[in-house]
Amino acid sequence: MKKFITTNGLFMLLAATVLIGAQGCKKNKEVVEAKPAGEVIINEYCTGDNYMSSKETFRSAATGESMSRETAKKMSRSNAEDELARTISSTLKAVTDNYVNSTKFNNKEEVTETFNNLARTVVDQQLRGAITICDKLTQKPNGSYVSYIAIELSGEDVAAAYNERLSKDEKIMAEYNYEKFKETFEAEMEKLGN
Repeated sequence: MKKFITTNGLFMLLAATVLIGAQGCKKNKEVVEAKPAGEVIINEYCTGDNYMSSKETFRSAATGESMSRETAKKMSRSNAEDELARTISSTLKAVTDNYVNSTKFNNKEEVTETFNNLARTVVDQQLRGAITICDKLTQKPNGSYVSYIAIELSGEDVAAAYNERLSKDEKIMAEYNYEKFKETFEAEMEKLGN
């Protein structure tokens, strides 16, 4: 019987040691990493996964800094629109190249040029309708303002506007297939979302 108590006592001691050791490990996991010497963490607003283009929406984010509050805001909006225009333009160019190459237009070069010209017009018109999805304004100790902004445009709206412009060109409409165009556009948007 004495042997049973000793074994039981050893078991209790071992269990207490494991429990204390496990609690000690938890505390070590909560230790915060020290930041590298001389570096400062920057908090950027209006950025991250929620502000990136997806398969349904074109998005862009930008900043602007000025001693004037309004100038900072105008700069950030202008920078965001420039970035959005580049994204839409490159997507529409890929759509045009893929669509024209997959169809049997007689004069591919002329058709491609027409598509690209219409794309520029559509992008310029659609940018006016860009929706602000994030807007933050901060002020630095020196008094300058920093404006953070993120804007978006619906991919479906861009495709519809592009299709509307294409439908007004008689040369293209003779052989234009909207369903094929839409399929090509959606494939490019899917790539953008990934």
